[in-house]
Amino acid sequence: MKWGYGSKSRCRHSSVVAVAEETEGIEIDEVFIESYWANLPSELLREVLVRIEDTESKWPLRKNVVSCAGVCRSWRDIMKELVKTPEVSGKLTFPISVKQPGPRDTLLQCFIKRNQATQTYHLYLSLTQALADDGKFLLAARKYRRPTCTDYTISLDADEMSKGGGTCIGKLRSNFLGTKFTVYDSILPYAGAKLVKSRSTRLVGSKQMNPRVPGGTYEVAHISYELNVLGASRGPRRMHCVMDAIPASAIKPGGIAPTQADFLMGNTGSGSSLPSRCLRSKSSRSSSGPIETQREGSLVLKNKAPRWHEQLQCWCLNFHGRVTVASVKNFQLVASPENGMVAGPEHEKVILQFGKVGKDMFTMDYRYPLSAFQAFSICLSSFDTKIACE
Repeated sequence: MKWGYGSKSRCRHSSVVAVAEETEGIEIDEVFIESYWANLPSELLREVLVRIEDTESKWPLRKNVVSCAGVCRSWRDIMKELVKTPEVSGKLTFPISVKQPGPRDTLLQCFIKRNQATQTYHLYLSLTQALADDGKFLLAARKYRRPTCTDYTISLDADEMSKGGGTCIGKLRSNFLGTKFTVYDSILPYAGAKLVKSRSTRLVGSKQMNPRVPGGTYEVAHISYELNVLGASRGPRRMHCVMDAIPASAIKPGGIAPTQADFLMGNTGSGSSLPSRCLRSKSSRSSSGPIETQREGSLVLKNKAPRWHEQLQCWCLNFHGRVTVASVKNFQLVASPENGMVAGPEHEKVILQFGKVGKDMFTMDYRYPLSAFQAFSICLSSFDTKIACE
């Protein structure tokens, strides 16, 4: 059965998803201005979209939710209200979701595929419990070696990872020894964030952000590596992460981390750029948004110390089956006592874990208060060669 509502669009009852055929030179909202679907009573439309949102928990089925948001303005406005942030829903629906904190109670399971020939890394959301599945693409990064440092540009596009691309959303930069890293965000993460006025400020090239938000790059995290906890080539590296964009109180019950609500892309003039209407979510405009100023100390993360396994005669960490290959790159990050709070259960909870499952396959699991972008940046630092640590 098909539901017809005009010559320019059609809807299949099986998925209750409308697909619009845009006419050249005509905006999608103009096409639907007289359609029956655009003029559905708001109460009925909301009930339909609520049911779609409640039943779509996995990708690619979740693309139906995005399709609904693309029907017309009334559908889009209601869909943006219904779709919750990853913190609440545990789902990554729109592109902006990769910049928002993950769920509080569970680890969001992802994996990274490395291509050593092209020096690229692709992050996917796991769709099954299998350690290797197709997954949903989230982010991509490309490694660039410089005379004095190494850069990793991070993009929303799997193929376009250049600094001048309209989909570049951040960068990771190391020092010469590969022991200290800085994570840069192309969007103002919170009021008062440090704007880097240097050559690296031109992160997005001529494709600048919306004039309402200062363009450039903002320091959101610092990662440092020290000598191995147990000496050369034994045990995990010692990691120390200062999350400048996240307050230390975020790990407390009811604590809040800044939540970006919009990419605020301007007119980039690039065909690969994403329209701003597809990058935002009304429900993410909360009191924890970037309009707030960081008034307290930043969250500090450290790697969890391994335990000696008598039977295996080696130092081990419990990844609960998510890591299968021993590697110096494997790590688990927990909150550090440096945050100035009495040690409690929140300091034992793993916030980010990363480990090897194949030659070029790695798992990455993260939770609140980290976002997929921040977790991916930290994991990229583990790939880099560390002259002083190995």
